[in-house]
Amino acid sequence: MNAVPVAEIVRNGFVEGHHYGSLVALDADGSVAWSVGDADVPVLPRSCNKPVQALGMVRVGLDLPPELLALACASHSGEPFHVEGVRRILAGVGLTEDALKTPPDYPLDDDAREAVIREGAGRAPVLMNCSGKHAAMLATCVVNGWPTDTYRDPEHPLQQAIAATFAEVTGAPIAVTAVDGCGAPLFSASLAGLARAFRRLALGVSASGAPDADAVRIADAIRAHPAYVSGTTRDELALLTAIPGAIGKAGAEGCYAVALPDGRAFALKTDDGAARVRPVLMVEALRRAGVLDEAGVDAEAVRRTGVVELLGGGRPVGEIRAVFS
Repeated sequence: MNAVPVAEIVRNGFVEGHHYGSLVALDADGSVAWSVGDADVPVLPRSCNKPVQALGMVRVGLDLPPELLALACASHSGEPFHVEGVRRILAGVGLTEDALKTPPDYPLDDDAREAVIREGAGRAPVLMNCSGKHAAMLATCVVNGWPTDTYRDPEHPLQQAIAATFAEVTGAPIAVTAVDGCGAPLFSASLAGLARAFRRLALGVSASGAPDADAVRIADAIRAHPAYVSGTTRDELALLTAIPGAIGKAGAEGCYAVALPDGRAFALKTDDGAARVRPVLMVEALRRAGVLDEAGVDAEAVRRTGVVELLGGGRPVGEIRAVFS
């Protein structure tokens, strides 16, 4: 990726460093409004892929209520309602959490993690942030009569079906298939392709532009249950709550994709993978597109998601600020 400086690290008025990355913004008609860096080379969008993976599962028979479909798209915080939801998905097809192939982990959420430790429990596959996706993958296998013990294998019919959908909605063949942190296949896409995929989900259309009821189900689930997609304290939840009709998903290594109900879409990745700058860049992209000035948008709430203060002696002395143009 031909990354360029996209943010400054400013302490006491002195620029002590930069974050590098790339961004792309699509107009409502799907054309590229502007881009920074390189939006056309393959990247690994990490968990930004999850809503598209969920679409692939729905297309081959996954049928979940909206809150659990949102959980299938999630990098959840491991809060009690997330864990209970994962167990509901599994129980609905006669499985238990023993079927999960997610690596054992603690919850992402600090309070949830501390509660697990206080209870004397430890890391568990069901607590890992990708367990909603994995539970949905297992449920999809059961519905289709596919093997459940090898569901992460790239040659498994589940993963082949997901890959076909992924290539279709991103608009390009998959250049690289890697292994994500959870052990499931990770498909590459360009930032432009990722933005196209989120645009199609937000509009509820297929790659041909025809109405797509399955895409509508995914987008509506995210809109109705954004806390299931992330967690009750996460910046993604705050952003989606502040912009009516928006859908979005953050991913590891500084990835982020957001689409609006009118078809505008944004995707970004930082070269160093820094999570702290991800919301800073998205807020600036939305501001540049005029979103913060639109009716119904809680502009101040959006801005707050992009505030990253630098501390000195326990008090704010600087910030990370976007500088792309």
